[in-house]
Amino acid sequence: MATIIRSTQLDFDTIKARLKDYLKQQSEFSDYDFEASGLSNILDVLAYNTHFSGLISNFALNESFINTAQLRSSVVSLAEGLGYVPKSYTASQAELSLSVQITASDRPTAITLPRNTQFTSAVAGITYTFQTRESFTAIDSGTGFYQFINSTDNNSIPVFEGTEKTKTFFVGDTGDSQIYVIPDISMDHSTMRIRVFNTASSPLFDTYTNINKAVRITDDSKFFQVKEAPNGYYEIIFGNGIATGKRPVAGNKIVIDYLSTFGTVANGATTFTANSAFTVNNENYNLAVVTTTSSSGGAYKENLESIRQNAPISFISQRRLVTAEDYKGQILANYGAYLEDVIAYSGADAIPPIYGIVYVSLKFKDNINTNVQQNVKDEIRLELSANMAVMSIFTEFVDPIETLLDIQTTFNLDPDLTNATAQAIQNIVQTTINNYFAANLGKFDKVFRRSNLLTIIDAIDPAILNSKMDIKMKQTFIPVLNSTQAYTINFPAAIAEPQPLIPVVLTSQFTFNSQTCFIKNQGNSFKLQVVSVDGTIEVDNVGSYNPVNGTIDIVGFKPSSIEGNFISLTVIPANQSTIKPLRNYVIDIGTALSSSRAILDYQNTSVNI
Repeated sequence: MATIIRSTQLDFDTIKARLKDYLKQQSEFSDYDFEASGLSNILDVLAYNTHFSGLISNFALNESFINTAQLRSSVVSLAEGLGYVPKSYTASQAELSLSVQITASDRPTAITLPRNTQFTSAVAGITYTFQTRESFTAIDSGTGFYQFINSTDNNSIPVFEGTEKTKTFFVGDTGDSQIYVIPDISMDHSTMRIRVFNTASSPLFDTYTNINKAVRITDDSKFFQVKEAPNGYYEIIFGNGIATGKRPVAGNKIVIDYLSTFGTVANGATTFTANSAFTVNNENYNLAVVTTTSSSGGAYKENLESIRQNAPISFISQRRLVTAEDYKGQILANYGAYLEDVIAYSGADAIPPIYGIVYVSLKFKDNINTNVQQNVKDEIRLELSANMAVMSIFTEFVDPIETLLDIQTTFNLDPDLTNATAQAIQNIVQTTINNYFAANLGKFDKVFRRSNLLTIIDAIDPAILNSKMDIKMKQTFIPVLNSTQAYTINFPAAIAEPQPLIPVVLTSQFTFNSQTCFIKNQGNSFKLQVVSVDGTIEVDNVGSYNPVNGTIDIVGFKPSSIEGNFISLTVIPANQSTIKPLRNYVIDIGTALSSSRAILDYQNTSVNI
């Protein structure tokens, strides 16, 4: 969080009072009445000048550091000095299966779907335009059926929301400073295509690519850089002809086309319609459109707090993948529009250890579909890891493991100190807990500390006298029904030692031997048992748990049915005060499991006995 500027010490009246105090210490003004003299006006001017100059210096100094700057232009400029380009608007992307049935006898062997073929779809009653950014080919199946395929021979054709815009520049005398600015704050700069023509009328051109994708740069490399200008527009920068590649020369024509997009609001489109018929040999045919994946991934410009966090990480990585932070920085810099968080860790830290591998876990945003997630993983492996990672170190992806906390909160409430009802205070407390998790957890490496949350709860209302929390951890697994299997469930923290009366390990209900059962640990034992709801032990030993490693091992388990889609497994942590996740674990709150309860405490009520 950025530091907020406080100007209390620069208050006008305070400065003036200090000036008076100073003058009163001088013998010439020891008994002087400042308020009834013209000197008071001079003091006003001096105080105003000091106040104004102090504020300017304060603001200027704060705007010089990325952690304290308040203006977006300052934060962006400081991030640029670290080699980080904040993410622009990102176009929402969908994938469509596109085909055409042509009945003419003189039909061609192959047909091409042109670049910028447009489709429309509505989200929340508003229509948006999607379009292809490249051409795609379809081959006659022999019956006149043509299925368009992408570069990987898959029939999922990507379409992007937005309106294509074009900006043309003519290169002047290269001795002058050449500035190329795209006046569009909603541009998705990842969709830019830059072509440099030899002359204004020449059909020949060179295509320039973003320097972020560069592996090796020579004096003939054709790369461009993009940066956000202070007014929110985007400036395109070409090489200097030496260290950063080839630059356009005088007389060249630069044509830049890109998508101007609406960002997030176009996510969730499910039904698409082609804007025009498909023409073959002057005959129009309907383009069959089937949605493979709904639109997702649309985003607004990167906000200031995200820039503050990601810019230093990206700078540290220096475009190489050696440490875990290098992976995080490069992945966020290139694919942050799709991700909420990233974590990487060595195979040496895995359980069991596996050397020569770096594990990467990606926490995608909620609206990112499965195909896009896989595409991002493939690009990270093929473009980042293959070019920047240390040789013989391979990248493996692991899914985030979410551990939900079951939090039972009780607090003493004195009704004499508040006008609100106990139920209203309970709702406020639970909302505060949920908001705390939303703001502080739900990502990798975020630690839950019970005392911090209890402090916030105690400060909600003077009527809350004290509070306590009982914490449990919950994970889920999906068993194979009617088949004897073994399962291992790992928790992110140590589990409590067995207790004589309260089960430390407890599952949700399932059907076993035609009985409604659950698994729990035997009192004072690590052994797990299958127990029916009437207390009958159906299986005396179905596994065990390791409290130190936080591991549950279930063996010989053969349920016939389960309640819902999974079996939930709840454990009591060894340390309820601090739960620190490791590796690819994420801590969040189980809102359906957690509750808050007020205990009335009339502390000021006296009772005569």
